[in-house]
Amino acid sequence: MEARTIFISADHGLAIIYFLQSEVVSSLLATGHKVVILTDDAIREKISSKFDHPNLFFEGLRLMDCNRYFSAVDPERQWWLNFLRRVGSSDRINTEAMDNYVSQVAVEEGRRRRWLMPLGRLAVWIFRRSRKARRWLVSIQAHYMPNLYTDLFEKYSPALVVASTPGWRLDRYLLREAAARGVTTAAVVVGWDNPSSYSIPGAHVDWISCWSQTQKDELVFGSDWAPERVNIGGIPSYDGYFRNEWHLPRDEYFKLHGLDPYRKLLAYAASFVSFAPNYRNVEALARLVASDKLVSPSQLLIRLHPNHFLDVHLYRSERERIRQLASDLPHVHVVEPVPLGGSLGHYSGEDMSEKSSMMTYADVFLTVYSTMVVETSIHGRPIIAACLDTPGGWNWPNKFSLPLSQIGEWPTHQRFLKSGSGRVALDEDSLLDAINHYLINPSAELKERRQFIERECTFTDGSAGRRTGEFLLGILESQVKK
Repeated sequence: MEARTIFISADHGLAIIYFLQSEVVSSLLATGHKVVILTDDAIREKISSKFDHPNLFFEGLRLMDCNRYFSAVDPERQWWLNFLRRVGSSDRINTEAMDNYVSQVAVEEGRRRRWLMPLGRLAVWIFRRSRKARRWLVSIQAHYMPNLYTDLFEKYSPALVVASTPGWRLDRYLLREAAARGVTTAAVVVGWDNPSSYSIPGAHVDWISCWSQTQKDELVFGSDWAPERVNIGGIPSYDGYFRNEWHLPRDEYFKLHGLDPYRKLLAYAASFVSFAPNYRNVEALARLVASDKLVSPSQLLIRLHPNHFLDVHLYRSERERIRQLASDLPHVHVVEPVPLGGSLGHYSGEDMSEKSSMMTYADVFLTVYSTMVVETSIHGRPIIAACLDTPGGWNWPNKFSLPLSQIGEWPTHQRFLKSGSGRVALDEDSLLDAINHYLINPSAELKERRQFIERECTFTDGSAGRRTGEFLLGILESQVKK
């Protein structure tokens, strides 16, 4: 087949891992095709310096221009279209995550949007029940197309444009321009909860690849994808986990964080920061480590969330409280996600060895139902979803809070609960019981965790990157046959 050019939009740190730290891009390059990675202008050179290939090119995504267009051209109309796109999924799937987002918007947006929210809720009710309305929404969004990439389309003449979402983010402008030019488009799902949290495409997209049959069902029944247009390719970002490629030697990792090799390791990954504080979880764990209630002497390693580094007072304040707690108490340590830079912030693939090592050596791993329940299951470690409520939540004017005890109905959370692969702690007593249970029985629920991974990731042999690359190559081959 004649060499073609493929655009890949990597507008998120998770997308960098998905495409470049797996075999997706290398599979495309191995067949002689050219690949152009479009990413945040601020980090383009940094990323390009790490990946050297004569047919691999890097260009800027012009995200600042995208934001300016969104803010300047019918901003209110674009905002409402984007809001409806995010939460307007068919009610044939579990919409709990989207429903909570609607509640968040109704509290946190400005006065005019809050005033209009009853009409917004009515529109959501209609979209949930009308496929015709959802199709109209995809079509009407295409009217907002700033043509920011004209020079790149003319320079490279791509045969395929691939994005890490079907227009759920600012990649919608690139995808809309590609569709208007008649260029074939495709998307991949990089996040576990994405198909159940972000809903209708923000542009016309021809193909999509997801992790599992469960995600395919969410795309087909929730967002009206034709089943034959949805590929199940697994999750390339986790290939390195399945291949045991990333973790450091235990003594090296413990030395890196000043950990005691003779104490059990409790690892906590902060999550759900946008909806609720994590501090009560962290404080309760720190007290348990300092007490004699655990069946074995233990230590706590806390991984801060990328949102802790946003310019938001509440998140920043919690970050500093956690740091202070680690400073004040023995056997409590903090690790921070490595920043990638630009708008990609602290979501990056720069510390996959850190994440993998933390999960590999944790005697018990705790989080708030985050994607790391999947990642930790791959590592075979015991998992607890710690959901201790903070009275009053964030307790800040116009800041929405959602009690952690009430999020078990979210689609991904439900799947974890029903899998029986871990435990849930809603108070300090159940937290103590769950930790001691796993310290005594480290192999408890191991079979359930393996089954959970097979359902959620599909391919557990480290082949997802290659399979996804082959799927994209198949799209190019189908163009030639036509």
